[in-house]
Amino acid sequence: MYKIVVLKRGKEESLKRFHPWVFSGAIDRMDEGIAEGETVRVLTHDKHFIAVGHFQIGSIAVRVLSFRDIVIDDSFWSSRLESALNMRMATGIACNPTNNTYRLVHGEGDNLPGLVIDVYGDTAVMQAHSIGMHNSRMTIAENLIRIAGGRISNIYYKSETTLPFKAGLGQEDGFIYGGSDDNTAMENGLRFHVDWLKGQKTGFFIDQRDNRSLLEHYAKNKKVLNMFCYTGGFSFYAMRGGAELVHSVDSSAKAVELTRHNVELNFPGDKRHEAFCEDAFDYLQKAGDNYDLIILDPPAFAKHRAALHNALKGYTRLNVKAFEKIKNGGILFTFSCSQVVTKDHFRNAVFTAAAVAGRKVRILHQLHQPADHPINIYHPEGEYLKGLVLYVD
Repeated sequence: MYKIVVLKRGKEESLKRFHPWVFSGAIDRMDEGIAEGETVRVLTHDKHFIAVGHFQIGSIAVRVLSFRDIVIDDSFWSSRLESALNMRMATGIACNPTNNTYRLVHGEGDNLPGLVIDVYGDTAVMQAHSIGMHNSRMTIAENLIRIAGGRISNIYYKSETTLPFKAGLGQEDGFIYGGSDDNTAMENGLRFHVDWLKGQKTGFFIDQRDNRSLLEHYAKNKKVLNMFCYTGGFSFYAMRGGAELVHSVDSSAKAVELTRHNVELNFPGDKRHEAFCEDAFDYLQKAGDNYDLIILDPPAFAKHRAALHNALKGYTRLNVKAFEKIKNGGILFTFSCSQVVTKDHFRNAVFTAAAVAGRKVRILHQLHQPADHPINIYHPEGEYLKGLVLYVD
């Protein structure tokens, strides 16, 4: 049976509310020789079972897999993966003929903390954020192929940059099932190349799918600036929406090249689009007031609470520049994907920016992550993507 972790007196309260993390400071004692990634049983101070999960070294000491006293075996993985797929089927995300791109497993949101699986056509990209999920990768892959019922033919494992570096696993990314040279996928009828080899996350930012669709409806006859363009998702949606011109900007030359390829894939030879490899602040500083639709979708400015203050200053500074440059009657799509930045934090930073720039601003939409990135109601930290659509006078 599994080794034991015993909590300090009174430290089980969050677990009684089904929060899926045990913090290291809550542990009173544990069995000797527990290896990182090992499955453990968590007991209260008076020796009552409360959870089973993966042990790891760090602030989050156990990621809870179940609040029932069960064995983590094939039936567990099969059940959890099947539940995740059924939810995507029920919402229509995994059975849409114009969309073969979606997140199948979203960590805590699907009661599988430490695991992300994104689907691009018939290829699934699996990413482990804990040693426990890394150790279970082959079992997960086998069950995934079985429950997918022919939908998935290939599984690419991409965890080099997400596993704790001190674990010394020597992990290399690559296919662990099947293999494919076709990295083209479809989102709402638009095609794009997925860089699952070296790209950020699993190769594409699936979490902005619904927000890109919304942008498309605002793009007609607009001059559009897509800052931090990465793969150009907002750019080619804007073009399909009838934008007059679209400028894509990213500090990464590789991202700019990928954006150009993706635009060309959907709109070959279209002269409305230009891409620029440049720092966002430098570009905005010298830009004129030519744009009447601007997208700000920066990478996470804060990955931990210690960086929160500087992150909020960064969001304010960035939005001030956008407010200063956007035309009267313009529309700003602005986002934060920093988990430690709350909706109120972000909204206050953007409102401060509007005041500094002296613009009149009205909220048209408050945006968030889509249904295939579900939030576990017991784990509010899972609500990481925040966005505002603003009308600027």
